[in-house]
Amino acid sequence: MSPLSNEASLDTISRMLDELSEPRIVITEHFEILHANQAYRAAYGAEAPGRHCYEVSHGYQRPCDEEGESCPLRMTLASGQPERVLHIHRTAHGDEHVDVELMPLADISGHRHLFIEKMKPLQLASSQAAADKMVGRSAVFRRMLLLAQRAAPSSAAVLLIGESGTGKEGLARAIHDSGGAAQRPFIAVDCASLSETLLESELFGYEKGAFTGANQRKQGLVEAAHGGTLFLDEIGDLPLSQQVKLLRLLESGSFRRVGGINSIPASFRLIAATHRNLAAMVESGSFRADLYYRLAVFPIRLPPLRERREDIPLLAASLLERVAPGRRLQLEPAALQWLLQQPFNGNIRELRNLLERASLLSDGDVITLENLCADEWNSTPPAPPAMQDFHCGLLPLEQLESQYLQWAVAHSGLSRQQLASALQLTERTLYRRLAGRQKKAPAS
Repeated sequence: MSPLSNEASLDTISRMLDELSEPRIVITEHFEILHANQAYRAAYGAEAPGRHCYEVSHGYQRPCDEEGESCPLRMTLASGQPERVLHIHRTAHGDEHVDVELMPLADISGHRHLFIEKMKPLQLASSQAAADKMVGRSAVFRRMLLLAQRAAPSSAAVLLIGESGTGKEGLARAIHDSGGAAQRPFIAVDCASLSETLLESELFGYEKGAFTGANQRKQGLVEAAHGGTLFLDEIGDLPLSQQVKLLRLLESGSFRRVGGINSIPASFRLIAATHRNLAAMVESGSFRADLYYRLAVFPIRLPPLRERREDIPLLAASLLERVAPGRRLQLEPAALQWLLQQPFNGNIRELRNLLERASLLSDGDVITLENLCADEWNSTPPAPPAMQDFHCGLLPLEQLESQYLQWAVAHSGLSRQQLASALQLTERTLYRRLAGRQKKAPAS
């Protein structure tokens, strides 16, 4: 076996790479491109051979790690193993997120001096303004994307963890689409919006005559997701009684419709999402540990908007395309600067709502600071009145919760949305619990 560094071996490798449809290059330990296959030249530049990889891909004058990026070549030289990173590369169509994998080659002495770099453009998201994709360029966003890219082709359960409004359902759909299941069903279930009894019949379906009003058999959402993805949003709000049934479904791979006796096989990819700390809920006993470990095979954290402020201009441009299609709206510099300074406790959802309202106030093609800061919705709310202490005797927990919720509504001075956030509930869960308490309250 002759060393891979000689011309014959390089020629053999080059011919092999030219047969592949994905962009690939051969580089040296000094970042020099020795060969680029046709797919790479079409995407990143016909004059790649003889140049440095960081120059062609990024327009840098020095290696990626010296420009604040992770460098797969430096990582491979240190570890001796293949390494994988997510970069933003220049392409013929503009900047794109690219999954970069570097594999070292070695001669018979074991010395590493040639490397094959494989590039795979991401379909999960865009580094340019796009109305139909997740967008971002920040380091924390790219770390999240790389995890999602790794999870997409597998069947492992994924747990998305992030504050309300960070785009958990959007990421779940992107994982589903990128995993080769785009043509298969994606079934989303909001665990917080369904009552305990309704949730079971919605998930598993029911047989005719199973209960009053069940006039015909109904297919459940688990059955509808067969061959595709079942997305359980706000899984932390799932009642303990339903956690047991979900665990049985995941362990057995089958279920029974309500009122049924026959087991039905289930085949789906599970993605769950929550804004809650499930590990803490396990410790407190409000979430089953065995179910938690079933769900958290591959956890992915979605960063809040305050951790990716550099993405706000790109997000704003993308959201304006969605909320005002065809208008080509832009933000004036003062308006954009104001957005960059906002806390955005509601994350991307809050940014979208703000831009949609501002677009309705703008008569031209430019959204001004005045459009964003209209007093109708952006005036600073008055400070809530001083709250009296909550006092109660020794009560059953259900009655205690009822009294506390009524006290919080009456004395907090917060809107329902703000109160729900303060109590770490979804707004729908708060409405449902208040409505339930009012129905149970004795007539005066």
